[in-house]
Amino acid sequence: MTTSPFEAVLAWDEPLGLAPRGTVIVLPGRGERPGVYERFGRRLAADSYRVRVVRDATEDVDEVARRISALLAAPYTVGPVVLAGSDTGALMALRTLLTGADVAGVVLAGLPDPDRETAVAEDAEPELRASCPTHQKLLADSERGLFVAGTLTTARIPSELRDPVDLTGVSVPVLAVHGANDQVSPLAHAVRRYSDLPRVQLAAIEDGRHDVLNAAHHRTVAATVVLWLEQLRLGANAGPIARTVDLASFTETRELSPT
Repeated sequence: MTTSPFEAVLAWDEPLGLAPRGTVIVLPGRGERPGVYERFGRRLAADSYRVRVVRDATEDVDEVARRISALLAAPYTVGPVVLAGSDTGALMALRTLLTGADVAGVVLAGLPDPDRETAVAEDAEPELRASCPTHQKLLADSERGLFVAGTLTTARIPSELRDPVDLTGVSVPVLAVHGANDQVSPLAHAVRRYSDLPRVQLAAIEDGRHDVLNAAHHRTVAATVVLWLEQLRLGANAGPIARTVDLASFTETRELSPT
């Protein structure tokens, strides 16, 4: 992990000696500090994706927008470039698309409804945010201060992120990752919003809760993101990289040459 000399707060690079396969700019949600995504960032970086994490946009939307623009223009930002936003970070990612930002795709995690009020008791917040016990302990560690309690409220969402986004006009591929038991942004409601996206793949994560990137199944979540990134690199017209073969019905149509 490094502190970026440019506009990211935290940064992870590909392993030494390997070529970078792309850049993922992570946009945290309400009350989250960049360090919340260390585990996620390390995992993507291990697969040779450069990861950059910025601040929580609800603290200063214009400042975070400037940082994203600087990252997109930075000399070390290798394409394809993807925005990965969680909670209000997902709203920020959609807002960034409206500016015409040159990104190849977007990952939306726990997309919230700006008009839905959720009452969250501060002592219950870590469990509502994440199903992973290790991550819950991290959130409860006041000395590390990786998140601000009491921020999962509608009032915390700035007006700039409340403006409706015409999702039907989003032209880039989208991976939507959502907790199957997200009580802050219920899956059934989120599905209706995701369905407006023309090119979307939705992954519902069992016991994912709201901070689905840090779910109990965080390895599966990260793997899902990496598989989607690998497919994105091949282009819109590429077929699946891996396909399931039905062994019972499979027939070999090619003539095998004698050895």
